[in-house]
Amino acid sequence: MTIALNIRKRVNGFSLDMSWATGTGIAVLFGHSGAGKTMTLQMIAGLMQPDWGYIRFGNRTFFDSSRNIDLPPQQRSLGYVFQDLALFPHMTVSQNIFYGGNGMPKDEKTERTAEMIERFRLSGLENKLPPEISGGQKQRTAIARALIRRPDALLLDEPFSALDNPLRIEMRELLKEVRQGFDIPVVLVTHDLFEAYTLADTMIVCGGGRVIQTGTPAEVSGRPANAEVAELMTAPWSASVPG
Repeated sequence: MTIALNIRKRVNGFSLDMSWATGTGIAVLFGHSGAGKTMTLQMIAGLMQPDWGYIRFGNRTFFDSSRNIDLPPQQRSLGYVFQDLALFPHMTVSQNIFYGGNGMPKDEKTERTAEMIERFRLSGLENKLPPEISGGQKQRTAIARALIRRPDALLLDEPFSALDNPLRIEMRELLKEVRQGFDIPVVLVTHDLFEAYTLADTMIVCGGGRVIQTGTPAEVSGRPANAEVAELMTAPWSASVPG
């Protein structure tokens, strides 16, 4: 299934002009903070409206300015994990995941919640509140909540940025499991080169609200399109990049 977009947006003096397409696998929007990565993710999800252009998923159109189409988020069948995870602090792990199934029959939500708890190794934590669990457990809870409805794609906005390195490694492995187990496109926003390099099937390098280069991590690293990409792929990041 392909996600394809060609969109423009101007807000508070910042101009975004993004055009790219990606299929099943992990696509990483990579670049410095302020490059327009999160804004792009929010427009795919329907949380922000482009000024112009289109967003398509397979044969479905989420947004098309020329045809006056703008589907609300609940009609886009996308899972979204925010940078701060947005877990409800007064709800237990089980309740947070259950909440993600809003609109589903109660019996199905209950069954899916149990399935997600087992699948994401949260057994024994069902009745814990978010402040009572670890950072990695919070991450798994947020991803489980995003996937309970079996969405057509998963969008993640720098979900691992607050974790220490051992937990980041654990979460990267979890994301690979999600890609394989759910067989859906994953779009990940990050400014961490090692994360991009080790997770991406496709890297979409962003700068100044535009796509600078796309390709596999090896292609982007080995043949940077210009000096800006070369800078992004080198110090201080390069010491941590494989090969």
